[in-house]
Amino acid sequence: MHNFLDPAILFFAFGILAGCVKSNLEIPQPISRFLSLYLLMALGLKGGFALAQSGMTAEIAASLGCAVLLAIVIPLAAYQLLKRFVSGFDAAAVAATYGSVSAVTFITATQYLDVQQVAYGGHMAAAMALMESPAIIIAVVLANSLRQTGTAPVALAFVNGTAVLGSVPGPRVGLGKILHESFTDGTQLLLLGAMLVGLLTGEAGKAAMAPFSVDLFKGMLAFFLLDMGLMTARNLGKLRGQSRWLLAYAAGAPVVHAGLALGMSALLGLSAGNAALLMVLAGSASYIAVPAALRYSIPEANPSVYFSMSLGVTFPLNILLGIPAYTWLATTVLG
Repeated sequence: MHNFLDPAILFFAFGILAGCVKSNLEIPQPISRFLSLYLLMALGLKGGFALAQSGMTAEIAASLGCAVLLAIVIPLAAYQLLKRFVSGFDAAAVAATYGSVSAVTFITATQYLDVQQVAYGGHMAAAMALMESPAIIIAVVLANSLRQTGTAPVALAFVNGTAVLGSVPGPRVGLGKILHESFTDGTQLLLLGAMLVGLLTGEAGKAAMAPFSVDLFKGMLAFFLLDMGLMTARNLGKLRGQSRWLLAYAAGAPVVHAGLALGMSALLGLSAGNAALLMVLAGSASYIAVPAALRYSIPEANPSVYFSMSLGVTFPLNILLGIPAYTWLATTVLG
């Protein structure tokens, strides 16, 4: 119940309500983009300051290794399941969506843990960065394989969510190009760069940046979640007509993925806070990085499928229910 009384979560719920009643309330795109960049920069700084204080430990190495393993296992398993219900291209796109992560969900989770006074490591921001790209790379490789073997239809593609007959499949995308775009993405660079700044400046930098990265954080997050609530409401209509199997996957798969993360955390002896964040990362789904990457690399996939699943179902469920549930499970199981 405490999660629903958090101002940031209430602004998210208010945004959904405002969108559902067709209000003209909206956050201009440049401001939304600024808020996103601010949150990533503040998170990166916080992680860097924490790393400067703790240094590299066995738990940090285990957490990062676990994050990478999850980022590989989840999309591969998802593809094998989803291709039974949808086309190979759509299966690859959805697998990438749920194999990657949501930065906003992660940032909201860190704020929730702070309020609950559950300790976690700043290195988990690096875990988030590591988990974003593997699923995209895997999806592109799978799509290239489908084109090469000719096992998928070639007469249908989607452009801006609209089916276009007579177009040829997207070109094979080189792995080098995907790797370059993944590791030079502006948001990832900002996050990692901010972590480096925090690591190099330590306590002095933390004190100097506190008015920017600490005092403003809660308000900025609430403003951004208001915008996300409005965006979620706008995409609820796209869920109509979707396969019930896909909707069940959007609601159930995150719980399974989070459970897998909890099991791995228990085996590796991770702390409750780090395990909770790993569960949040495994249970989240991308609605920014993956759609942007797949729009051009896998044009045969229908964006309205994977985008509406992640933003219309998984994101609000995680924000409203998943984060407190994962935290409770992690603290109960791992203490």
